[in-house]
Amino acid sequence: MLISIVTLIAISMVVFSILALAPGDPLAGFANNPNVPPALRQRLRKQMGIDDPIHKQYAKWATQYVQGNWGQSYTSRSPVRGYVLGRLPTTIAILGSAFLLGLLVAIPVGVISALKQYSLFDQFATTFAFLGFSIPTFFSGLLLIIVFSVKLHWLPFIYDSSVTGIWPHIEQAIMPVIVLGLAGAAALTRFVRASMLEVINQDYVRTARAKGLREQSVVIAHAMRNALIPVVTIVALQVPEIFGGAVITEQIFRIPGIGSLLIDAIGSKDTPTVMAIAFGVAILVVICNVIADVLYALLDPRIKYS
Repeated sequence: MLISIVTLIAISMVVFSILALAPGDPLAGFANNPNVPPALRQRLRKQMGIDDPIHKQYAKWATQYVQGNWGQSYTSRSPVRGYVLGRLPTTIAILGSAFLLGLLVAIPVGVISALKQYSLFDQFATTFAFLGFSIPTFFSGLLLIIVFSVKLHWLPFIYDSSVTGIWPHIEQAIMPVIVLGLAGAAALTRFVRASMLEVINQDYVRTARAKGLREQSVVIAHAMRNALIPVVTIVALQVPEIFGGAVITEQIFRIPGIGSLLIDAIGSKDTPTVMAIAFGVAILVVICNVIADVLYALLDPRIKYS
């Protein structure tokens, strides 16, 4: 936990410094507007602290963030906290569903591929994994739009958050979830298969079979439990990858989520909004890694935390 705190502080410093040194002016719209007096522009810059040294800007942001104040958006002039949290449910629904889909596909497919090594199923799963890992999300998203929206007219390709009812929300989330979920499943399937192959021929697995245990018990209770130990780390590290894919996917399907908000904030150099999103993702990654450390003790009986 102490290492996590130090890591988050270092991440916040690096991200804030990059944003402060990046070219562009958050008040460029005011600067190009002849109706805005120069005195007003200068007063706004002073109020927002844009011209302050980087260390003063960072200290001000860090102090406010610890107090629960994420600052005000440079573009909308509204509190960043409400601005970001308003879009968070949509992103969580899409990412959570995609993450669950990836696990439900990758773990059984990887385990069966290892148990039936070099079979037709294994070759099909390996091909799927390579294709899914190689094809970028923006291409697969456009491909699904062409097939299911333009040609077949089955699914809407523009996300509308104002629709009512459960099915309309599910219907417009199907393609984004498939794009993100299968991309994550393709990468994870290879790790599950390789990890399962390492343990399937171990002595304790052969001993379990020699005791007369059912094959299902041998695979699930002995082989798969140990094979999932390294997979836990990969799953924890997949969180930022899924979020990165969501940034692109939300742009393709016009989803009003955190990813599209991040792109808009970067384009307008809205530092408070970018910092809130980037630092939130960093916290999520650190939490997932801490959870992975705890799961090690549940999966591996040799590990005990005192």
